[in-house]
Amino acid sequence: MESSLEFSNSFTSVSSPSARCRIFKIIVIGDSGVGKTCLTYRFCAGEFLDRTEATIGVDFRERLVEVEGEKIKLQLWDTAGQERFRKSMVQQYYRNVNAVLFIYDVSRPDSFRGLPAWIEECRRYSLGQEITRFLVGNKSDLRDTCSCDPCPIEVEGQVTRDQAQKFAAAHGMILFETSAKSLPGGGEPGEPGGGHQHSVEDVFMALASRLKRQTRPPPPVLNNTGVSGSYCGSYTGTASFRLPAKKNPHKDFWTCTC
Repeated sequence: MESSLEFSNSFTSVSSPSARCRIFKIIVIGDSGVGKTCLTYRFCAGEFLDRTEATIGVDFRERLVEVEGEKIKLQLWDTAGQERFRKSMVQQYYRNVNAVLFIYDVSRPDSFRGLPAWIEECRRYSLGQEITRFLVGNKSDLRDTCSCDPCPIEVEGQVTRDQAQKFAAAHGMILFETSAKSLPGGGEPGEPGGGHQHSVEDVFMALASRLKRQTRPPPPVLNNTGVSGSYCGSYTGTASFRLPAKKNPHKDFWTCTC
């Protein structure tokens, strides 16, 4: 399997040799085109991607964050949404997972209806209910609403907040609605899952806080050197690299409008 490093930001060295942190592996799954790449890139690189390639295999990104005085590294596995790009790597996705983000597009009901298949895939690869799971409705900026606040009514043909909240509750998940175009701190105030839009930063920092409260250390996961270990190295910053299933000279392109 080939891999190519695609560093999105430069690293800042940590002078203390004892600077260590826990690592959590998070897989990001959902139908093709729902904006998984844009969400993970926004969080790790702080930028919005106007144009992306369809993910082939998995794109790996990571970011070091601090939660209540503890440094935590989030390793984000941005997985392919198309079956033909997933088959050869799907077992690797689910190995030593600490959390799952289920992504759908609020403007595409078909991507919401596809969620049970992704949940079934998790079950098939032995991810139990003890694994932290968030449901994330992306592209909330595309949702059309009426002008009668404070109770906007979603236009027919879109996924309503009520639909998503009921689905999340039925599957033991917390619901967030966001847009990869949102800036850190740009979300509306409110509790997670309360029906308010949150920034991408809100979503991932809430996930980091939930993972930090885990009493059992996470299982070892692969770091960006290919070495197995449950603690990160002595650097901060963000990075990404791609683990393609195979080279494909005919790349699929799509425009992310999330």
